[in-house]
Amino acid sequence: MSLVEVEALHRVFPMKRGGEAVTAVNRASFSIEAGEAVGLVGESGSGKSTIARILVGLERADAGSARIDGRDCLSRPRGRAARLERAQAVQMVFQDPNGSLDRRVTIGAMLERALRQHGRVISPGAVRKSVLRLLDQVRLIERHADAKPHELSGGQRQRAAIARALAVEPRLVVLDEAVSALDVSVQAQVLDLLTEIQRESQVSYLFVSHDLAVIQELCQRTLVLFRGAIVEQGPTERVLERPEHPYTQLLIASTPGEGWNPERVVRDRMTFTQRMSTVGDA
Repeated sequence: MSLVEVEALHRVFPMKRGGEAVTAVNRASFSIEAGEAVGLVGESGSGKSTIARILVGLERADAGSARIDGRDCLSRPRGRAARLERAQAVQMVFQDPNGSLDRRVTIGAMLERALRQHGRVISPGAVRKSVLRLLDQVRLIERHADAKPHELSGGQRQRAAIARALAVEPRLVVLDEAVSALDVSVQAQVLDLLTEIQRESQVSYLFVSHDLAVIQELCQRTLVLFRGAIVEQGPTERVLERPEHPYTQLLIASTPGEGWNPERVVRDRMTFTQRMSTVGDA
């Protein structure tokens, strides 16, 4: 049995004032193995973040099933024990740490709160030791425990957000565009950190991104999302170097690089859009 098993996941957002409903996730099915990093790619509006938010309980599904370690993760957990079980199954790292970290408290206090809420430590000495261990795990140092988020760099803030996600030792971490706000050199450092953490802990990742270079660096397997449907999936090297679906081919062609021709990309996109409007959703 896979660590994560998602079957026919479906989510429709009704439009206000009589507008047409939007299908954000369209019968998506996939799995994630223990210790595996899986990339979820697609354009803005393709449904990537909706899938991520459903898995961590921030968004509901209209149909389908999703299990983490054999346990349903679509129903709302009832009671402290169920909430703790959900927290230990999956955690999330958001794109913008400025919005996800509490600017009023220090990084150490934030990590202490996460540890205490989920019953990881009891004594004050054990709490401090666990906080420092988490900081070290994400390559921060002791003085960062006494800093507030605005006193850290962008890369340091995102490391702190990763530390908070790891505090309860989850089996799955969902990362939603977690390095897109960082410059290239800091991105590389954070990706190296995530790879090291995975190697040491065997945690699984679902890495949501529009950046194919980032996916290629971190993920062993890749899912391609178009209009909420997974149109292609497989080993990352095969998907990115020998794509089979026209939409995947278009995504790769749209990535600037050697031989990139923006006029051809626009022309191919128009052709693809016309084709899909004729045959329906992929």
